Amino acid sequence: MVSGRVPWPVPDWLSALLHPDLATLSATGVYVVLFTLVFVESGLLVGFLLPGDTVLFAAGLLAAREGSSLSLPLLARGAAVCAVAGDAVGYWTGRRLGRPWVERRAGRAARHLPQAEAFYQRWGLSAVVIARFIPWVRTFTPIVAGTARMPYPRFLVANVVGALLWGSGLIVLGYVAHSVPWVRYAAYTVAGVSVLASLLGPVVARRRARTKRGVRS
Repeated sequence: MVSGRVPWPVPDWLSALLHPDLATLSATGVYVVLFTLVFVESGLLVGFLLPGDTVLFAAGLLAAREGSSLSLPLLARGAAVCAVAGDAVGYWTGRRLGRPWVERRAGRAARHLPQAEAFYQRWGLSAVVIARFIPWVRTFTPIVAGTARMPYPRFLVANVVGALLWGSGLIVLGYVAHSVPWVRYAAYTVAGVSVLASLLGPVVARRRARTKRGVRS
């Protein structure tokens, strides 16, 4: 369902999450893949590779099929819980281990860390919620919130709100889209815009940084 090449070898378990075909899995398999993907993408440094938005939406579509054994409430609740848990892991990783550790462990993905930091500095508490819908940024934002030592009660509130809107929300949206065509087409349009923005964002950020350095010099 999702294609694309990763520029370095990945473990088999991660490869399965990168290219999940939910339609070929049993209900139990869908739950395992979906919940694992949501947790990993939300808080672990390998999560920036994963197609979370697409898989959440697809799970909702599958649950809406006639005769489906998937439970919409279980999908929605499980995704929200795993998203909250993943962000919590990211937060405490950043808070306890600090930015230098994150840079070392992120490898090539560390180039996205300044973008996430700038996003966090601009939006503060809201960044934790908004970042859920921005590929690349969502994996680093809870870590950045931890390194910045955002008070955990404030982070938890934003974490839960974001998990419900993103994790549960996209599943429910997919479920509704199964029987309401215009919702499906609108969702595809929004997804396309989101992907385009995620690709153009780093380019715009680098150009702005170069412009600022040119002005200072």
